[in-house]
Amino acid sequence: MTQSSPSRQIRTHFPLGLLLAATLAVSACAVGPDYQAPEIALPAHWSRAKPTAAPNLTRWWRGLGDRALDALIEEAVAGNLDVAAAKARIRAARASRKQAIGSLFPSVDGDGSVTRSKAADPTAASSASPYNLYKAGFDASFELDLFGANRRDVEAASRGVEAAEEDLDSTLLTLIGDVASYYVEARGYQARAALARRTAKSQRDTAALTRTKFEAGSASAVDISKATAQAATTEANIPTLETAYAEAVHRLGILTGREPGALAARLRGEAAVPSPRLPLRAGIPADVLVARPDVRRAERQLAQSTAKIGAAEAALYPSVSVTGSISTTAQKSGDLGKNSTIGWSYGPSLSVPVFNAGKLRAAVDVAEAERDQYHVAFRSAVLTALEDVENALVALANERRKASRLGESVRGYREAARLSRTLYQAGTASFLDVLDAERSLYSAEDSLIASRVAITTDYVALAKALGGGWSGALDVAKPEVVDSGTYPHPADWQAMNVRERPVVAPASE
Repeated sequence: MTQSSPSRQIRTHFPLGLLLAATLAVSACAVGPDYQAPEIALPAHWSRAKPTAAPNLTRWWRGLGDRALDALIEEAVAGNLDVAAAKARIRAARASRKQAIGSLFPSVDGDGSVTRSKAADPTAASSASPYNLYKAGFDASFELDLFGANRRDVEAASRGVEAAEEDLDSTLLTLIGDVASYYVEARGYQARAALARRTAKSQRDTAALTRTKFEAGSASAVDISKATAQAATTEANIPTLETAYAEAVHRLGILTGREPGALAARLRGEAAVPSPRLPLRAGIPADVLVARPDVRRAERQLAQSTAKIGAAEAALYPSVSVTGSISTTAQKSGDLGKNSTIGWSYGPSLSVPVFNAGKLRAAVDVAEAERDQYHVAFRSAVLTALEDVENALVALANERRKASRLGESVRGYREAARLSRTLYQAGTASFLDVLDAERSLYSAEDSLIASRVAITTDYVALAKALGGGWSGALDVAKPEVVDSGTYPHPADWQAMNVRERPVVAPASE
């Protein structure tokens, strides 16, 4: 092996049998640390939930009972661009592993040539006759992996594939949670905008009633102005809610791999805010080590970085290669392969790093430091997972309590608004009571819808925190771009110098 830093190469030759014996004696040798999964101290149970069996998170979103959401998640898994990129990373990691595995096997190259030559002879009366020279042969080389450098590379590449697969699962988990959250928020904004319209209409009716009473002499112009102003204030909330709704729909379009407005017509019809039918079992904290793909990815990356230490340390030791070649050379093609035209050679070579100014040792230090970084990243991923679950449990429990109180508030204000309006029509209540009751009722109803949205989004957050993602099969082998015309063909030099622009295709319905 040739070092990139200044070093002295020592090569020697000795009997092949002795070399093979030495190879077999150390064939199982591999330098560097062997990976062991780190031990993490975890609490026995969640602070806000009793220990239960491991949660069943298979297609957890179906517990919300919304078929439109189910369809959107299916479409997002199939068309999301982040998912497509994660699939490509898996293909790249698998190709890198194949490259690493290739280093464990001998390499063989073939070559052939035909040369037309004529030698000059100044002493001859006439020039020598030209002749043909035919040559064919094979060269082979094999690096004996005495200290496990190549095997460590394969190990690191294999762990890299596993980390890429976990990265895809993590991307899917985030995607499904985002689609569910944005869909719930969109339905919430729809419901709140519809409430604002109904309330504003009711307040306009109150303003009309007040004007009638004013004309009859039982109300003042001040009452008319207040009633009209309150209706306008409620209507002023509608554009803000419609903007938030449109942004959520646009984000859903992007998450499904389409243009922002692709889902606008499809989601225009109002629908109820999805609500969880059954609670999610939280299991125990140890479950997140298995269920959370980001934790599994961090652990695989730690294993990969550990294997890279061994590959770096192996460079400190001698490397042994066996090379050989066989060739046949003749002036006639028919003579190729005859015993008299065949030449061959084989033998081992030994390369020992003698001086490299500490470069190889520094590479080991780098690998060890990177391993420490991934170890810290794994521990951080575990703690973040625990925090996510605890936060979701607290938020969900408290939001349910809040919604219960808001429900009582709505019922009370609805009755107060009905009574105050009736009494005002009868002339036994002041207009201020009507305004206050209607304003309070609208605020309570709007807060209740927002709380119901928060309950469902907290439910989604809990499912994500527990590791609920996609459990179906995915085709990761299909490339996004399929090249054509890659066989040997004349180069189009003009096309190579033309800057192409993307082709704009009409959007599909």
